[in-house]
Amino acid sequence: MSRARADEEEYWHSSKFRAFTFDDEDDELSQLKESKRAVNSLRDIVDDDDDDLERVSWSGEPVGSISWSIRETASSSTSSLEGQDSSLQKGSSSYAAFPKQVSSYSLSSLFKGKVSPMQYGLPQESLSDPGVKNYAPELRRPKAEYKDYSSDWSPKDTVTRMQRGKVCSLERFRSLQDKLVLLDEAVAGHDGNVITAVLIFLKRTLRREILFRELEVRQVALCHLIYFLKETGEQKLLLDLLRFLDRTEEVALSQYREHLNIQDVEKRREFLKGCIGLPFSAEDASHIQDHYTLLERQIIIEANDRHLEAAGQSEIFQKYPRKASILNMPLVTTLFYSCFYHYTEAEGMFSSPTNLKKTFKIPDKQYVLTALAARAKLRAWEDVDALFTTKNWLGYTKKKAPIGFHRVVEILQRNNAPVQVLQEYVRLVEDVETRLNLATKYKCHDVVIETYKDLKDRIQLTAYKCKVERGSAEEEKINSILNNMVRKH
Repeated sequence: MSRARADEEEYWHSSKFRAFTFDDEDDELSQLKESKRAVNSLRDIVDDDDDDLERVSWSGEPVGSISWSIRETASSSTSSLEGQDSSLQKGSSSYAAFPKQVSSYSLSSLFKGKVSPMQYGLPQESLSDPGVKNYAPELRRPKAEYKDYSSDWSPKDTVTRMQRGKVCSLERFRSLQDKLVLLDEAVAGHDGNVITAVLIFLKRTLRREILFRELEVRQVALCHLIYFLKETGEQKLLLDLLRFLDRTEEVALSQYREHLNIQDVEKRREFLKGCIGLPFSAEDASHIQDHYTLLERQIIIEANDRHLEAAGQSEIFQKYPRKASILNMPLVTTLFYSCFYHYTEAEGMFSSPTNLKKTFKIPDKQYVLTALAARAKLRAWEDVDALFTTKNWLGYTKKKAPIGFHRVVEILQRNNAPVQVLQEYVRLVEDVETRLNLATKYKCHDVVIETYKDLKDRIQLTAYKCKVERGSAEEEKINSILNNMVRKH
């Protein structure tokens, strides 16, 4: 031991490294050589009991390899910059430069109550494997630099340090009282990440019934945990918590959400059928029933339409092949599909639009909007006309639109309706200014001319005459109206 001690002293007082000068040629190569010499010198200091084993550095590479030497040279050039933020792992017999944390604390480290060696650029073996030898003697650090890894912080101090992004061990809080004080301090700090970190620590270290009981009187922490469990998909623990809190409707809704994870349509249908009896509110229970009924209808419609399309027995499927399955589609999409492919079917058929409207109590406005979009896309203008034609008790017919005729015009125009069709519905717009704007925008000349005639506006008629083609029927119509106005005056 004394000889090794003397050798060690001699080594540190008789370094062969040269001072840096700007006149050095090939400085990187010279540093590499000096690094190799340093490694060879270090071998003389340590015992040779394990010469048969390959010696490795902290990086996992053989000591003395070129890549190791280059890395050591590069790290030594930056060590002075990182010296202010370096610390020493408590209890370790090896020296390492700990780089400053760039991001905030690691949640996984906080949850487990320990610091991962890899977090500081060190492999696991450097701190845990006693068989790995250290080739550099221990360099003592000032005691002040041990403070970041102290385990004597109070709950308040721990929360404060967590808020600042410092890594803190929560494992020292063993008693229930200390854990609850820690949670209260986290809530008082109004930092959601810290609250969540503490909650995960408590979830891991407390029995469920104790955790639930304490959270029941801490509503802020309770809301954080419920949200966290929903986000992470811990369904069983979430259901247990909601049952403990006697939130039966939330339990039912949470169970209902599980249908989103079921891909097989038949299994999803059976699951929804089982959800019907859960303790939902009256409104939610109605939605669950509709969801089950809709999926059941979709399965029937999909099977039938797939057969018709494959057999080539339906002209509309040949002319407009289906782009996607109707399964699991929303109600409005299903109604559009029905209006597109099954518009003329009798109400008794499951795929009939009127059957869907009646079964799911679809409002008239929604039904008309959807049916109009579907029939206009097919350019079935007669169906569009019939959609808005009503009869009174005397047998007289008139057009009525629950969505407003200005919206009818916009939908027809998006589907490239002919001008004759557009003009018919532009005329039905009650507001004069809106009617003129639509007629001008979509070049419905007859509507513009008739409106200005009704308004007896000779100035606007004369101005509009310049916007129609010379010698056209519209120009002749404007001239005739202007001449009649002159005669009357």
